[in-house]
Amino acid sequence: MPESGQKTTQGHITDSPVVTAARRTGLLVTLVLGGLTALPPLSMDMYLPALPEVTGALRAPAATVQLTLTACLAGMALGQLVVGPMSDKWGRRRPLLTGMAVYVLATAVCALAPSAELLIGFRLLQGLAGAAGIVIARAVVRDLYDGVEMARFFSTLMLISGVAPIIAPLIGGQILRITDWRGVFYVLTVIGVLLTLVVWRFLHETLPPERRHEGGVGQALRTMRGLLADRVFAGYTLTGGLTFAALFAYISASPFVVQEIYGASPQTFSLLFGLNSIGLVAVGQINGKLLVGRVSLDKVLGWGLGIVVLAGLALLLMTSGVFGETGLAPVAAGLFVLMSAMSLVLPNTNAQALMRTPHAAGSASALLGTSSFLVGAVASPLVGIAGEHTAVPMAVVQLGSALLALACFLGLCRPWRRTERTGAPA
Repeated sequence: MPESGQKTTQGHITDSPVVTAARRTGLLVTLVLGGLTALPPLSMDMYLPALPEVTGALRAPAATVQLTLTACLAGMALGQLVVGPMSDKWGRRRPLLTGMAVYVLATAVCALAPSAELLIGFRLLQGLAGAAGIVIARAVVRDLYDGVEMARFFSTLMLISGVAPIIAPLIGGQILRITDWRGVFYVLTVIGVLLTLVVWRFLHETLPPERRHEGGVGQALRTMRGLLADRVFAGYTLTGGLTFAALFAYISASPFVVQEIYGASPQTFSLLFGLNSIGLVAVGQINGKLLVGRVSLDKVLGWGLGIVVLAGLALLLMTSGVFGETGLAPVAAGLFVLMSAMSLVLPNTNAQALMRTPHAAGSASALLGTSSFLVGAVASPLVGIAGEHTAVPMAVVQLGSALLALACFLGLCRPWRRTERTGAPA
């Protein structure tokens, strides 16, 4: 694949032998990349039904236990800053396999943690190592596709990785029927081992030697600085990161909101979480199959942000008592709309940002992922700041994050001033 990034009639970047070989096993590559992008929701969501149990088992307050989510998320953010540039220099396979091996070890130790503090520490290491799968999967997509094809591929990945948050809480809830919260980490360890073996066997290198970058940390920092100096790239990065904060506010707070405030069982929570994930997947397929290529990515992105803002406002009004005492059903409906609309935002911010950076896909992917996970890590403790008996902080964080994301999109990306590169109607 030459540096010039010329396109074929199919909309791909000009083929190299490496890319051609990868496309011959396109379905297999899709499944492997889907597994890598599913690892973060598996690591987070399978553990969610156990959060109230962990607070009792480790004799720790809810805010401290929520830091186990924050630590994992912060690790995934920081790890991407390291692994992304490494994959631009050494190729995709070596950093990926190393990260997966460390992930397996860290997850196994989490299952043995005797205290909340030790669990937080190894969740941080788990996140640092698991970052390899996230950032490299996105970079591999950029190696193989461009334009409309890339946006569609991201929506396909959302279909595959979206199965993870559907089944993860269900699995977690069932694990809690037969064992305690430590069993969740034992299952994650087994999943990590299997995924590592699949990657080693089936995911070939997609970055040929002639396209790799020389240089060390200094070169990586200069590359990232150049990317952030691109106002439009920075705009899409911030838009995606802040939208992810609204999503993670839901992920972090929903176990307590659904189970503690509204009195639902872990199994009911798992079913509601799975239903919301079905909405995420379904709208993602509408985005990839029906909208991409027919409607401009920026228009779809704007619609999605608008829906997220409205859903966040409705949730704030309901949880603050403006409409009187609100039951679980209306709040669950608001969360379903908010989650579903994410599929109109996140795949398209990734595609629009990466289309501007064919020369440094690993570093660009790292910045996209790091911004999302760092902002999400900040959102996690904020949702529990008023205690376990009110959902208002969750709604405030969701609405505030969505409004800031919309402001970044309009103020930095300025879609009305640019001609779309996807060939879709404006």
